[in-house]
Amino acid sequence: MNTELLEALDILEKEKNISKDVMLEAIENSLLSACKNHFGTSDNIKIVMDRNTCDYSVYAEREVVEEVFDPAIEISLEDAEKINPALHIGDIAQVELHSKEFGRIATQNAKNLILQKIREEERKAVFDQYFEKEKDIVTGIVQRYIGKNISVNLGKADAILTENEQVKGEHFEPTERIKLYIVEVKNTPKGPKILVSRTHPELVKRLFESEVAEVKDGTVEIKSIAREAGSRTKMAVWSNDPNVDPVGACVGMNGARVNAVVKELRGEKIDIINWDENPALLIENALSPAKVISVMADPDEKIAGVIVPDYQLSLAIGKEGQNARLAARLTGYKIDIKSETQAIECGDLPENYMEQMGMVGEEGYTVGEEGYTVGEEEEEYDDVPADAADEDGADEIEFVETDEE
Repeated sequence: MNTELLEALDILEKEKNISKDVMLEAIENSLLSACKNHFGTSDNIKIVMDRNTCDYSVYAEREVVEEVFDPAIEISLEDAEKINPALHIGDIAQVELHSKEFGRIATQNAKNLILQKIREEERKAVFDQYFEKEKDIVTGIVQRYIGKNISVNLGKADAILTENEQVKGEHFEPTERIKLYIVEVKNTPKGPKILVSRTHPELVKRLFESEVAEVKDGTVEIKSIAREAGSRTKMAVWSNDPNVDPVGACVGMNGARVNAVVKELRGEKIDIINWDENPALLIENALSPAKVISVMADPDEKIAGVIVPDYQLSLAIGKEGQNARLAARLTGYKIDIKSETQAIECGDLPENYMEQMGMVGEEGYTVGEEGYTVGEEEEEYDDVPADAADEDGADEIEFVETDEE
């Protein structure tokens, strides 16, 4: 039994996750390469290897001839009889070769071949390990800043958190542990290239899967997510079990579950709303915490007109249009938000609407399910500019001027 080789292969298999069979195959190839370098050919070389004991023998098949012209493939009858007295002219003799007899160059080439195979298999094992985690979250340890990028150690591989995938305002210290979403894993000649993100909406989804058992087992589904990293996320949830409240499951007792996600996201506010197949109800929920009077949705054109109370207009739009912009991304609809006064002036509501409702002010409005908001409530702004939607990603929303001639 070749004890040393067997132990070395066991260590490689355990520490670097390289199959023993793969390495034995690499050794066979290295021996063939050494024979080719030493004898000029390997076509007549035969290697016999025991996979259990790692004992191996190398034989050269040579034809028995009267006069030898090519020692690499021929052997004289006299020499052949020393190996096996029963051999005759024209027979094939099995001549055992000893690797110790190989030249220095042949030995070095065989060694390089084995080392190259080890490196290739090591890179392949790392690639396979992280390829399985693609579209999932991992925990990384911050190593250092490279310019504006961050080098993060994921265990057996390093990843670069680029500036574009970082949340503005977040700063990490070396050795700090952070959660990352693996966007893509590429196989390159220098090893796996892992692209990670802290801004991807799926990061929020995976964090909820790790915190909420109902989401992980499929009882509660996260139907849609809209996120502005570092500021606010809106998430629509649905329950496949009528006895399970999807919003309550994600929030947890005293907000424990959602607060754990908020803590990992460094205080990012999270709105959790109920998903509804009815687009009007979904849009009403998506505009939470604002109250809505009516929603007119066109499923074909993906356009919706929303009327809100006058005092709720700035809340529905949100700071710099954020609330309406996230609602549009969450639902996939282009949303046109009007106040009561604007709707009356445009003819969308009757002129005597206020008298018909018999109310003025906040009391008496009926609203749908508003979901749950974690973090600071959206501030109300009395003067929200009509071009507030010009911010990044706001091209999905149309705002109506409050003053018409």
